[in-house]
Amino acid sequence: MTHVAHALPLRPAARLRRLPPVLAVVAVVALLALPLGPDGGGGAHPADAVSALVVLYGVLRLVRDRRRPLTRRAAAVLGLPVLGLAVAAAGAASPGAGLEGLGRYLQVFVLVPAAVLLLLRDRDDARLLAWATVMLAVWQGAVGVHQYVTATGASYQGEQIRAVGTFGAQDVMGMATVVSLGLVCALGLALGRTPVRHRLLAAGCALALLLPLAVSFSRGAWIATAVTCAAQLLLAGPRRALAVGAAVLAAGVVLVGGLGVGTAMLQERVGSITQVTDAPDQSVTDRYTMWAAAAGMWRERPLTGVGLKGFPEYRDSHASLALSSGSETDGAGAGYQRQPLLSPHNMYLLVLAEQGLLGLVALAGSWLALLVLGLRRLRAARQAGGGLDCGLIACGLLVWQLTDFAYADIGGPSTVLTAVCFGLAAWWALGSTTSGRAAAG
Repeated sequence: MTHVAHALPLRPAARLRRLPPVLAVVAVVALLALPLGPDGGGGAHPADAVSALVVLYGVLRLVRDRRRPLTRRAAAVLGLPVLGLAVAAAGAASPGAGLEGLGRYLQVFVLVPAAVLLLLRDRDDARLLAWATVMLAVWQGAVGVHQYVTATGASYQGEQIRAVGTFGAQDVMGMATVVSLGLVCALGLALGRTPVRHRLLAAGCALALLLPLAVSFSRGAWIATAVTCAAQLLLAGPRRALAVGAAVLAAGVVLVGGLGVGTAMLQERVGSITQVTDAPDQSVTDRYTMWAAAAGMWRERPLTGVGLKGFPEYRDSHASLALSSGSETDGAGAGYQRQPLLSPHNMYLLVLAEQGLLGLVALAGSWLALLVLGLRRLRAARQAGGGLDCGLIACGLLVWQLTDFAYADIGGPSTVLTAVCFGLAAWWALGSTTSGRAAAG
């Protein structure tokens, strides 16, 4: 007697459980495509709220599957910043400020990266997350180019041409950050050993993202992206570096040459990068004045700093008279506003001022460990021939962040993408190579 088994349709709950866990992280990236209000968003971005749910989801999966949360190495590397953060939170001017700062730092550098590390199962998950970042960058870049062409962006030198995407004039670095990270992901995908059509599509996206990056007028993003792309090309191999580098240079010349009147502004913006002592613009003066103020705070309390969220309170007592009263923002759907300068726009100096040597050594030590372990695994992947693209993406994102931290710090809606990038770097550097489906290649 023959028994015929009929497949029963899966219940909705069962179908939901079969979805890859990485989709929860992809949702965080996708939410950054939502436009903010005219006031710049006000409170927390929806992506921040969903990132908290992603952390909770990761914990629930651990409880349900009865898995060990992290390896000892992963727990040590990701948990290292907690010591400095706890001391700096205790030394904050008020308990509320200490808790707020502690929550933000834990979100960006500990909790979300740990959740991403746990939810990524294999290289396919990592590629899916990278493509999601590329698509977000393409969308934000398209909005930004439209703003530049139609003069509906943020104000720059009296013209509303600065591309800011959906982030608004109050977060002029948001679109530049997203586009840069998307370009790094696209270049990593293009340099891998995946099917040719995938690599060609990724290369096309990388070239297309050069234009919105240019019209973002973000000097820090330009420098970080140039350094990172050069590093990725060298890590992929010298011959490929020369070929791809020549193609990118040619595309850059064509794109910049087609900008018309904007070309002079771009040249002036590029020239201002090294214009420190020879008649610098006010933004450069403010930046270096705040850097000096942060260094003064550190000298006052070298070991533990002035406490989390303490920079605005101590700024005026350590800054010179060259510091302006604030930065001016206008355009991109919002009216004229003057924003106070509440951070030194240098992550290392911000940590040094607020957390002292203890906090800087803990945070920078965690980042350096991720970079060293990631590069070691990338070398192995290059020799083995598998997962090269994932390694180039993960290491590239980390190099970009560490370079950009010399010109920027955490803040704004795009910060949650920074947390996801640290998670992807942690997955590559600390993830098991035996669990799942060839977890890290």
